[in-house]
Amino acid sequence: MKDHWQRRIGSTAVLLLTVAVASSTSAATDDGAGSVKAFVGARIIDGTGKPAIEKATLLLRNGRIEAVGTSVKLPAGAQRIDASGKTIIPGLISGHSHVSDASQLATYAHYGVTAIFSLGGDKEIEIRDQVRAAEQTPALTHSRLFIAGPVVVSRTPEDARKAVDDLAAANTDIVKFRLDDNLGAGRKMSPEVYSAIFEEARKKGMRVAVHVVYLADAKAVLRLGADYIAHSVRDSDIDDEAIALLKKNNAFYCPTLMREVSTFIYPERPAFLSDPLFLKWADPRDLARVQDAAFLDRMRNDRGGQWYKEHLPVALRNLKKVSDAGVPVVMGTDSGPAGRFQGYFEQMELEYMTQAGLTPMQTLAAATSSAAKFAHAADRIGTLEPGKWADLLVLDANPLDDIRNTRKIDSVWIAGNRVPVN
Repeated sequence: MKDHWQRRIGSTAVLLLTVAVASSTSAATDDGAGSVKAFVGARIIDGTGKPAIEKATLLLRNGRIEAVGTSVKLPAGAQRIDASGKTIIPGLISGHSHVSDASQLATYAHYGVTAIFSLGGDKEIEIRDQVRAAEQTPALTHSRLFIAGPVVVSRTPEDARKAVDDLAAANTDIVKFRLDDNLGAGRKMSPEVYSAIFEEARKKGMRVAVHVVYLADAKAVLRLGADYIAHSVRDSDIDDEAIALLKKNNAFYCPTLMREVSTFIYPERPAFLSDPLFLKWADPRDLARVQDAAFLDRMRNDRGGQWYKEHLPVALRNLKKVSDAGVPVVMGTDSGPAGRFQGYFEQMELEYMTQAGLTPMQTLAAATSSAAKFAHAADRIGTLEPGKWADLLVLDANPLDDIRNTRKIDSVWIAGNRVPVN
């Protein structure tokens, strides 16, 4: 019966998303999906790391950016949008989140996260197939999706190779596996098995992302050619060998600091539980769960949560070190599981990244251009440059003054369409 209702709920969500996409197509057509829009008078931070452009114009046509600058001429008939006093940045991109239902793409969008790399889940291929076609149209109003597909959990090399073959056949964007013993409570995948994953992935021309906790494991998989370290190294400070391996592989590093915070923060009654922006889109069931007395007692006594709390400073130091070394950093949170709130945690991640010592500009780049490069989508999204999709946030304050200003959202736009707020 439970599976029956899960299927019913999933089918309903797909129907609702289909209706929403159809409605957005109609709305965009009525408003002129092929029309020209011009945001005028804004401060524009384009995501490349270049200085902000003051009192600039952003010109859009057919859902894509046509021109950016201070001397852009508006064509006849352009819809003029006064953005004086506002700051425009690219839409945020999460390099490590989890989507289990197509309707969640709207939740991410509401918080300003316009693209998600869902880094492992049994439903990802199905959801990708439902929404991917819409992502190539100028009528899109929900977040874009990249996927890893089912996480490889094989116990033998033969099964590992087959799992990679299945992912390649499904055309997922990356292969992911976990190298983790749950702080000594479980059994870690053997080198024989994960070596087979790398061998088969290379044969299939696929990249590999790895969930790690320990420095030794990070170095082991980097020696085999890992492309993505999907969490912070948390047990000890990253050494020069690890930095050299990351750079040799042209690998990306994703800190997921909010993943750590989620393991211990709720008994402290975090301030964000009262933030109107958070409350507007948070799942009420998940919100009730993290305030339940029994849940809070378990978290207070959870050995793993206390370990992650104690080692959060290590993760912060390691983020700063890899960034200073020139390793490309990608913003990600591991949001999606209960207690890791989709969209809002990405906003919080930016704050923790600056606490680690990254500048607001570096942090924005990690959440835009760098994340787009990781997703192999830098030709389409991640920066506000001509030819790219017009995925952007209009903010009421400058995030270069305070990264928390990315939460002061005036509006979110995907493919040049304003994301509905209802």
